[in-house]
Amino acid sequence: SWIVGGHEAQPHSHPYMAYLKVERHTCGGFLVHPAWVLTAAHCALGNITVILGAHNIHAVEATQQVRGVLTLALQLTAKATLSRYVKTVALPKTSRDLPAGTVCSVAGWGLIDKDQSTDRLFETKVSIYSRRKCAHFYPELTNGMICAGSFHELKDSSQGDSGGPLVCNKVAEGIVSFGHNFPPGVYARVANYLPWIRKIMRK
Repeated sequence: SWIVGGHEAQPHSHPYMAYLKVERHTCGGFLVHPAWVLTAAHCALGNITVILGAHNIHAVEATQQVRGVLTLALQLTAKATLSRYVKTVALPKTSRDLPAGTVCSVAGWGLIDKDQSTDRLFETKVSIYSRRKCAHFYPELTNGMICAGSFHELKDSSQGDSGGPLVCNKVAEGIVSFGHNFPPGVYARVANYLPWIRKIMRK
């Protein structure tokens, strides 16, 4: 997948971002607690190595922390050391829908064009679509999904960014899931899974 219409992020401006090496592919994720990373369900398969505090994923950076994973919900083998380079991001407190037009950010290390990859974290701004408008693009839309993209420009996330967060007002409201390689993209709605997330993290 790729960040469409994005630009290189200011290094460490998304300190909650996690880079996941999953056997033959990579995904994004995000730190929600020093011991826990969230990602898309299809990313949580196989042997996973989590890298926190990275900007250039193929450089050796002093800010990077490498962790293994204990469970499919991505409990880290050792707690992350929080710093200005590694921070958690807040989860939603309620299950309300975000108002259409809410501006959010999405970031990832996926492709930035159909055939151009990047080692550095890229980001873009997207807006929340109303459920009615989203259903025109995705008739299969459920309560567990939200749509976001740019209304006027080709800006979106895509597969390589799978598992990364959709951050709105400093809260992780969505998880990059799928799309048709043009806006809007579909995100798993974090609020819908809060009871499950809290239950898993309490264990």
